[in-house]
Amino acid sequence: MKGSRASRPSPDAWAWYIRLPCDGAPDVTIPATARRGAEFPTTMSILSEHIAGWDDSPFAARAAGDAWDVVAGLADTVARLLDTLDAGYAIAGDIAVHRTARVETGAVLKGPVIVGPDCLIAGGSLLRGGCWLDRGCIVGPGAELKTTLLFRGSRLAHFNFVGDSILGCDVNLEAGAVIANHRNELADPRLRIAHRDGVIAAETVKFGALVGDGSRIGANAVIAPGALLAPGTIVPRLGLVDQRPTD
Repeated sequence: MKGSRASRPSPDAWAWYIRLPCDGAPDVTIPATARRGAEFPTTMSILSEHIAGWDDSPFAARAAGDAWDVVAGLADTVARLLDTLDAGYAIAGDIAVHRTARVETGAVLKGPVIVGPDCLIAGGSLLRGGCWLDRGCIVGPGAELKTTLLFRGSRLAHFNFVGDSILGCDVNLEAGAVIANHRNELADPRLRIAHRDGVIAAETVKFGALVGDGSRIGANAVIAPGALLAPGTIVPRLGLVDQRPTD
């Protein structure tokens, strides 16, 4: 990983954050790292390793493959989920907003999109390309969410961009943090991620990140396209996480 290194959390590091419970999620004191060679249980999928609630989510049975495969078909999957929603949602075309959620004046929602209970979509924000928000999520002023899943209690503070990504439970992005989704500087932008002792390769050309439960991404940090952030990862302010192999 180039740039500022993501750090391991301490039990007191996030005491000032408002935290929401993540059903089955690891406690924040579990050490985590986004470095190459990170060890995970080999019996779990990459999605389950990063998001404790993945297997109980509506996507586990509807979206096959790895995180980048899920993202590639996300708009269609979210559109199909619209038919499964209960009367707690107000549905207009391909946009569903739970009746306990708040969408402020000036927010733009482009379907298919599902906004879950107790969410806040602030004025000046944009959701597009197939988005799903679990309970208690926040998309702050000036933030853009594109083709992304947000699990319970995850928050984009303001002026963020998150594209083609999956964020676990209780992930927080400070102001200006970006999860980029396309390597426009490369002649061959296909996905390459240095992972463990090897390289993950896929034909996908647009994928941001799989961000594990409880991660913290500091103000104006950049997550380069194609990243796997383990649960509890802390990315410092102005940090850069780039997991593309250099050779």
